[in-house]
Amino acid sequence: MSADPSATSSSDATLRTGIDRSLRHPVMFFLTSGAAWLAVSILLAILASIKLHYPEFIDDSAWATYGRVFPAHLNTLVYGWGFQAAFGVMLWMMARLSLRECRSAGTILTAGHLWNAAVLLGTLGILGGEGTGMPWMEFPRFVWPMLLLSYIAIVTWSCVEFRVRACTRVYVAQWYLLAAMIWFPWVYVTANLLLHCTGGHPVMAAGINAWFKSALVFLFFIPVAMGTAYYLAPKVTGRPIPSHTQARLGFWSLAVVAPWAGMQKLAGAPIPVFLPYLGAAATVLLAVPLATAAINIFRTIISREEKLPKSPALHFTLAGVFGLLLLAVAAIALNLPGSSLRFTQFAISGYGFDILALYGCFSFIMFGAVYFIVPRITCREWISSSLINMHFFFSAYGIVAIAFGALFGGFIQGSAQEAWLQPWETITEVVRPYAAVATFAWCIILFSNIFFFIHLAMMWLGFGRRGTLPTMLDIVPDASAPGTRPEDAA
Repeated sequence: MSADPSATSSSDATLRTGIDRSLRHPVMFFLTSGAAWLAVSILLAILASIKLHYPEFIDDSAWATYGRVFPAHLNTLVYGWGFQAAFGVMLWMMARLSLRECRSAGTILTAGHLWNAAVLLGTLGILGGEGTGMPWMEFPRFVWPMLLLSYIAIVTWSCVEFRVRACTRVYVAQWYLLAAMIWFPWVYVTANLLLHCTGGHPVMAAGINAWFKSALVFLFFIPVAMGTAYYLAPKVTGRPIPSHTQARLGFWSLAVVAPWAGMQKLAGAPIPVFLPYLGAAATVLLAVPLATAAINIFRTIISREEKLPKSPALHFTLAGVFGLLLLAVAAIALNLPGSSLRFTQFAISGYGFDILALYGCFSFIMFGAVYFIVPRITCREWISSSLINMHFFFSAYGIVAIAFGALFGGFIQGSAQEAWLQPWETITEVVRPYAAVATFAWCIILFSNIFFFIHLAMMWLGFGRRGTLPTMLDIVPDASAPGTRPEDAA
C-alpha cells in the first residue's frame, strides 16, 4: 500500500522546519557578521581607491597608507565576508540536502566567534604594519592557525551530516560544496606551511603565493558559488537541471584543471620556464568548467522565465551566473602568454579579475542564497522588496563599473608600461580616471550594502512580517493566505 501523500508532505515539512530551527543561530550569525565585514571591506576599498587618484588624502597617518589599506580591504573581503557567507550557506544547504538536523550549533557558534576574532586581529595587524606582504595572506603569521582550527570546527559537522545523510541520492550541489570543504584545507595548509614554517627561495615563495590566490578562487569560492546556484535554480523554478552529463563535465574539469593555475603571474621570473606557461594554459582552460556550469544553470532558470521577475533569489543568482560567464572570458583574455599577459601581468587588470570572481560571481550568488534562506530559518518574510531591488541594482551597476574599469584600464596601463621611454608619472595619470570611477562605484555599493546589513539584522531580530509565501518583488504576499512555499515543495 502506498503512503498517504498528505502525511508524507507533512512529515517532510516538519523535518525541514526542524533543520531550519537547529541552524537558525549559526547561519544568521555568519550571514550578519559577514555582511558587517563586507561593509568594512567596501569602506577600506573606497579609501584605497581615493589614494590612487588623490594620494594626499589622510597622508599624515601610517594606518591609512595605500600599502596597508588595500590589503586590509582584500583580506576582509575574502575572510570576513566571503568565508562567512560560504559558511552560512553551506551549513544550511548540506543539512537540507542530507535531511539531518544540526546537533552542534554551540560548537559552530563558538568557532564562528573565534573566526571573527582572528579576522579582526589580522586586519588590525595589517593596518598596524605587521602584514606579511603576501597577497591574500597578509594577516600576521599567528592568525592562520586560528583560522584553520575555526574552519575545521565549522565544516566538520557538515561532512558528518553528508556521511550519515538520510537521502541516498547525491545532488550536484553537494558535489561542489563537499569538494570545496575538502580542497580549502589542502590549499591553505600547503601554502602556509611552505611559506611560514619552512625556508625557501623568495621567488618560489612568490610562486606559491600566486598559486594560493588562484586556488582559493577556483577551488573554494567558485565551487561554493556553483553548488549554491545548482541548488537555487532548480529549487525556485521547480525544474530539474537540463544535463547531468554537462554538470559532471563541469565538475571534473574544474577539479583537474584548477590546481595547475596561478603561476602565470610569474612569467619572466627566474623559475623553470614551463611553470608560467602551465599556469596560463590551466587558467585559460578554466573557461570550460566555468562556461559549462553557467550555461547549465542558465538553461534551468530560463525554463521558468516567468518566475524571474518575481524572485529575488533568481535575480541575484542569474546575475552571478552572468558573472561566471564573464569570468570565463576574462580568464582567456588576460592570460594568453606572449600577447595579453605581458600587458596585464603588472596592471590593475588582476584586481578587476579578482573583484569579478569574488563579487560579480560569488557574492551575487550568495546574496541570492541569503534572500532564499533567511525567511525559512526566521519564519518571517523580508520587510521591503524596495530595499531588495535597490540592493540588486546598485550592486550590479557598481560592480560592472569597477570590474570593467579595472580590466580595460589594466590594458591601457600595461600598454603605457611597455612604452619604457616615457616617465612613470605618465602611467599613473593613465590610471587616475579609472580609480576615480572605482571610488564612485564603491560608494554606491557601500550605500546598498549598509541597507542590506540593516535589512538582514532586522530579520534576525524578528521585525519581518510573518507569512507562508516567499517574498516577491512585484507583489506583496498575503501573510494570512494558507499554503506552503512552492520552492519547498520542489
